[in-house]
Parts: sequence; structure tokens; C-alpha cells
Amino acid sequence: MISVENLTKTFSLTTRSNVHRTQKLDSRQQDGVFNALTGVSFHCQRGEVLGLLGPNGAGKTTTLRILSSALKPDSGQVRINDIDVIKSPMAAKQKIGFLSGKTGLYGRLTARENIEFFARLHGVSDDYLGNEALQIYENLAISEFLDRRVEHLSTGMQQKVSIARAVIHKPDVLVLDEPTTGLDIMATETILEFIQLMKEQGTAVIFSTHHLDEVGMLADRVTVINNGVSAFSDSMEAFRQLSPDRNLRRSFMHVLSQEVTHVASV
Repeated sequence: MISVENLTKTFSLTTRSNVHRTQKLDSRQQDGVFNALTGVSFHCQRGEVLGLLGPNGAGKTTTLRILSSALKPDSGQVRINDIDVIKSPMAAKQKIGFLSGKTGLYGRLTARENIEFFARLHGVSDDYLGNEALQIYENLAISEFLDRRVEHLSTGMQQKVSIARAVIHKPDVLVLDEPTTGLDIMATETILEFIQLMKEQGTAVIFSTHHLDEVGMLADRVTVINNGVSAFSDSMEAFRQLSPDRNLRRSFMHVLSQEVTHVASV
């Protein structure tokens, strides 16, 4: 299980460009700093999918970067089973697969070379790469493209390769930041099916998205971050019940309109 408790994170506003980027979020800007997160909490059990929602600038990507140990919070705690992600980031990296829009691939390497390079950084054996990894490639429908240079692949195919790279070391937790953004219907369907497969295999999956239909299809739990705070974090059923007709869009808008947060205990 992954548990996130009361994360906070501020950034210094040292340039005019930083101020410009946050001028629409004045309530979170004070004394030369921007309060990106002021209290984010949620949890996701083994074999669960958590859909992470929120308007642009709410703090979703900052939260996910902390989960991946790419960013250190000012306070709060992230634990994967008995591992403290903040205190033991190297140990945590072995347990986490992470994909964001900025998780780049090496264009001049083939898809296979990209995946195997990162696999070896995680200590994955050659035997595994030559056998069990083939199932990952098949599930993501990338087998026939493995020996093509990444720079010659479509956006959707590159995203599939990135996901294969993120899971090649068999992580306990898979963190995906808007994995289907900009993809066509077929590529999106493959990725959503792969998330479902990861869930069935016992992986805890956290994915952020602006597509409520994806959350409705896959998520067991929902967390809504608004203005740097967990405005809602509970089961999908509890989220649906926020709307009289169980409409996810209306539930989402209801959360954003409320001043009181709803965060279920573990």
C-alpha cells in the first residue's frame, strides 16, 4: 500500500516569470513564496486504482513528483509499505514506476534499448528481459516496434514505450501523470487496458487525468486536489454519491465548490 499524509510544498517566487505563472492563484502566493501544496493526503491499497483529479495548477503534478522522489516536500510523509519515500528515496525508487509528460526517452536509441537501459539501472536480470519482459511488450502492443529508433515512433507508441520502461522492474506502485493526453483512441485503449491489467496483478496504480470517463472505468478510489489541498479522497462510490444522479462531472464540480474537505481515514 502507498500512504500519503499531509504533504506541503512551497516554491520561491524569485523571478517575474514565476509571478506571472501564478498570478491567477493569489490566495496561495504570499511573502515571496507560492504554496503549491498545503495539505494533501490519500492512500491506495495493493490492487487498487486511484484516480487523481483537479483543475490545472491544483498541485497534482507536484504531488506525483514527490511520490516519485523527484521532489522533496517541506513536510508530510509518503510510505510504500514499510519504506519511507522521503527518507529512503533510493529504496523507494525500486518500488515505484513513474511516468510523466517530462519523462523523456532517448530518441536515437531503439525502444528496446531504452527499456533495457533503465531496466539495468534497476538491476533487472538479462534472463528476465529475455523472457518475462516479452509479456509486457505484448500487453502494450509494442513487440513489432522494439527495434525501431524512438525518434521514428508515433506519439502514442512512444508513450507505450515509456510505460514499459516504467514497469520493467515490476514496481509495487505505478504512478502515471496524464498517461493518455494527446493520444488517439486506439493508443488510449491499450494504455487503459494495461492499467486494468496492472490492477489485476496486484499493483497499486495512481494516475492523474482530466478525463472523468477514464476514472469511471478504472478507479476504485478518487482524490481531488484543489488549491493545494485534498478536497476529497474516498472510494469511487462515495464520489458518485456526491451527485444526485451519480454523474462524475457534477460530483467533481460539487467538490470544487465546497469549503469543507472530505478525506477518508485509512
